[in-house]
Amino acid sequence: MDEVPSVPEVAPPGVNINVPHSARIYDYWLGGKDNFAVDRAVGEAMIKAIPGMRYMAAENRKFVHRAARDLVQKEGIRQFLDIGTGIPTRPNLHEIAQRIAPEARVVYVDNDPIVLAHARALMISTERGRSEYISADIRDPSSILDDEVLRDTLDFSKPIGLTLIAILMLIADDEDPWGKVDALRDAMPSGSLLAITHPTADFAPGEVNEAVAAAENAGVTLVPRSRADVERFFGDWELLDPGLVPVSNWRPDEPVDNPEAAYYWAGVARKP
Repeated sequence: MDEVPSVPEVAPPGVNINVPHSARIYDYWLGGKDNFAVDRAVGEAMIKAIPGMRYMAAENRKFVHRAARDLVQKEGIRQFLDIGTGIPTRPNLHEIAQRIAPEARVVYVDNDPIVLAHARALMISTERGRSEYISADIRDPSSILDDEVLRDTLDFSKPIGLTLIAILMLIADDEDPWGKVDALRDAMPSGSLLAITHPTADFAPGEVNEAVAAAENAGVTLVPRSRADVERFFGDWELLDPGLVPVSNWRPDEPVDNPEAAYYWAGVARKP
């Protein structure tokens, strides 16, 4: 995927350009073009609260690169289920995995029509591997797990890499995000790995609470969580080294001066 085409300020089918969407706000922070004025306005309001927001988004993406690489190289994972994919940003998960293991298979899940359009057009697999996309919502795990494309693409008798990157923050506590993740974990085969990143107010509560208020004023749910609450998502799965740590400190390629500058917890755990 060389370039992601820009989206005009005209609503594609199924998209309301007057309502901000988390995937498009995130795209704006990463310097993408697939966002609307309403998304940029919310993104800027949150940057005003957290000046390092773009840095945080970039560090989150770097974690995806490192985790995908290590899950394939060191853990032998050859298939992934990525929920809350967001707008494609090169290199995508399947590109990283298939550079190492051309036979790797990836199923992407999101519920934004813009993400769907880009995924179908740009997430091209190697000939030996496979890359698929399904439109579904993490709030309804069965809609994901029962999908025919998912079942046709991934082999549930072999370990799966389940990635939940900056997605659980969009589910309020009263929607029971832990129960949603429990359902997904229960469906994974033994030896599967779960990778999570999640924003937190543990490092800078004032900035984060101001950003949450900016998001909520625009109708966007954003729930930062403590380290203990993020750790609950892993259940009884065993956290891999170095455990649940600031996102920049998860197996960094080079030393990190201030890992708490990116307000995210990150970890990877294995199912017994």
